[in-house]
Amino acid sequence: MINFSYCTPTRIVFGKGVVEKLPEVLNPFGKRVLMTYGGGSIKRNGLYDKVKNLLNDFEVFELPGIEPNPKYTQSVVPGVQMCKEHHIDVILAVGGGSVLDCSKAIAAGACYDGEPWDLITYQVKTQAALPIVDIMTLAATGSEYDAASVISRSETNDKVGYIDPHLYPAVSLLDPEYTFTIPPKHTRAGIADAMNHVMEQFFAEPYTALNDGMCIAALKSLMLNAPKVLADPNDYEARAEVFYTCTLACNGIFCNGNGHSGWPMHGIEHALSAYYDITHGEGLAIITPRWMKQILNEKTVGRFVTYGTMLFGIDANLAPMEIAELAIRKTYDFFKELGIPMTLREVGIDDQRLGEMAHHIAVNEGLEDAWAPLNEEDILEILKASL
Repeated sequence: MINFSYCTPTRIVFGKGVVEKLPEVLNPFGKRVLMTYGGGSIKRNGLYDKVKNLLNDFEVFELPGIEPNPKYTQSVVPGVQMCKEHHIDVILAVGGGSVLDCSKAIAAGACYDGEPWDLITYQVKTQAALPIVDIMTLAATGSEYDAASVISRSETNDKVGYIDPHLYPAVSLLDPEYTFTIPPKHTRAGIADAMNHVMEQFFAEPYTALNDGMCIAALKSLMLNAPKVLADPNDYEARAEVFYTCTLACNGIFCNGNGHSGWPMHGIEHALSAYYDITHGEGLAIITPRWMKQILNEKTVGRFVTYGTMLFGIDANLAPMEIAELAIRKTYDFFKELGIPMTLREVGIDDQRLGEMAHHIAVNEGLEDAWAPLNEEDILEILKASL
């Protein structure tokens, strides 16, 4: 078990009706609010009007239209400019993980005199950020409980994971009822995303029995409740458990004391969604079983045995390689049965730029230092197998 330092300063307020607490939550941070949101779903489900009514005593400025895979030039830069121009006290992110990720970059950029991209790419250390309060409407990224964001820059096909302690939200208001209207496609993708967050932490060494137990419990929770929320989108108990599991999945609590995994599946998928702007969770589901097959060897098989026997109940008396291969197949089958597209061609990616993407990943993602090291040739094989 390796040394670790762990702190989660975010306050979680979870359950039915918690959005009503918004004025008292925001008030300590100031009256000038930048409200960020996406493509309009919060207007269709009534949340926009509710928030505006609750904030009658605040001065609210709006930044709408934040994209999935949030873009630096189109959203982060205008948001930073608005914060500086209007002397914003606090950012209110309303929507899914992309809105919150973008808001985190805006919050840091608003407290920096230079180019915000310097902070996102770690050329300059982040020293401060505006406080963020969020109302999450999608169970997926876990951004509501972590210090991470992912920002894309279309001009260079870069998709960068920006992580800094200043980026933790101050307060996250999580009402599962606002996830009822999420379309099935994004419900599936969100669950796949959260499952992959857990897997990225599980496949590492050293590891502990405690962390293995938490990871497997989280995966079982998501796999048990995924069919329920797809069959009945208004199943509050299932939606609530999915939401809370997604919130915990990327917080780091599942891997305290574990070794470095390198998050290779995310590293590969970041290129897919940077080049082709696909749905992140779908890209992860496609990559996951192919990455597993690529890295399976005598060194890694033990983790697959633990994964397969604990998660799927595979007979521990089988040969280790047989257990591992069966676990990989069951992982693929779960995503497939959930209704997620499981080939790159299904999401509009052919073989024309695979080599270019493999090179980009190898140069930018540092996967040669992952738990199961990947070079450019390995990455290209994973992409080819995913077609």
